[in-house]
Amino acid sequence: MNAHSARRSTRWLPDPATVDEYRTFFATAARNPAMLGAATPTSSAVAATVAQVVPTTGTPVVVELGPGTGSLSCGIQERLPQGARHVGIELNEDLVAHLRTHKPWLEVVHGNAEELHKVLADLQIDRVDAVVSSIPWSLLPDDTQDHILGQVADALVPHGAFTALTYLTALYREGGKKFRRRLGATFDEVLTHTTWLNFPPALHYLCRRPLSVDKRVITSA
Repeated sequence: MNAHSARRSTRWLPDPATVDEYRTFFATAARNPAMLGAATPTSSAVAATVAQVVPTTGTPVVVELGPGTGSLSCGIQERLPQGARHVGIELNEDLVAHLRTHKPWLEVVHGNAEELHKVLADLQIDRVDAVVSSIPWSLLPDDTQDHILGQVADALVPHGAFTALTYLTALYREGGKKFRRRLGATFDEVLTHTTWLNFPPALHYLCRRPLSVDKRVITSA
């Protein structure tokens, strides 16, 4: 086999890191499907869209809630400037180990998104510039959603951004509609964007300008 043929034959070989990511994802899903907010690892197109909320100047702090196998993490990391902090809060122990092995630049915390305030305090972080969420919101009780969103809003700087990922079908489900109303009661601006180059198509909620506590009217209706 000549050099050209060798290059051509290896061109179609899957990247070992990608194979490991898929293996870890599906193994975790098989053991505990409720812990994952996606049916498959998120596409690079979704990661590129999410990364747009990441500041490229200064020394920003970005927090990922439920980074999973890190499908979004590389896109975020590529935009972060020198001196920035990139924190991932992951509940699943196997995924924590995967992230620490394959994403060594990510500050991985084995913890719960419900404890966001405590995690930030332990890391000596006062405020956050962006929060990216991949947790399965529709599977969380109403009071848990309220509790996490309230902590996110309190942690963000005034110009900060919160983005949550779900599927396009969430727009038409009652749980998705309730979550959308919660976002509107927590943030002054809530935008949506669909990434079609994902299976299933991904729906992004982009939220800015957290409302003050006295202006938040969050109900379970």
